[in-house]
Amino acid sequence: MPLSAFAALPDSARLWLLALTRHTEASVLAPELEALMGRWRHKGVQYQGAWTLLENRILAVAEPTLSSQPSGCAIDGMLRGVHQLTERLGLALEGPQAVLVRLADGLHAFPRAELEARLADGTLDASTTVLDLALLTLGELRQGKLERPLSATWIGRKYKQQAVGL
Repeated sequence: MPLSAFAALPDSARLWLLALTRHTEASVLAPELEALMGRWRHKGVQYQGAWTLLENRILAVAEPTLSSQPSGCAIDGMLRGVHQLTERLGLALEGPQAVLVRLADGLHAFPRAELEARLADGTLDASTTVLDLALLTLGELRQGKLERPLSATWIGRKYKQQAVGL
């Protein structure tokens, strides 16, 4: 995972993970995201955000001060900026109800409303890798907590999907 963009940030840095609807090259996003990070400020505070694109599909943004001094307005401003720049570039972000999973042919997003049907038809099972876009800190990402088997997520609990051998 290309986390070198975050090398200077502590594990406690606040993290946001946003999934794009399709494969995208980081070079397409770079000029817009660099500009957004450079102008990210609120009430006189200049934020020190950094970003990277994971697997050409997951935009990761981290910022160290917002973990200890949260500002909803600053966070909303950054997220609004990301939405605006993706629209300008002809890209789209997955909706908040999307669940990102890794299948044999790559990453797929399923609406939560389809999970039960995908479990029933065998597309998903207890061992399917689910990407947790709700991680809160850079440390969690560095520790490899982005990917977990479906059985170890809320989906496994809700649909009673146990790990094989249990």
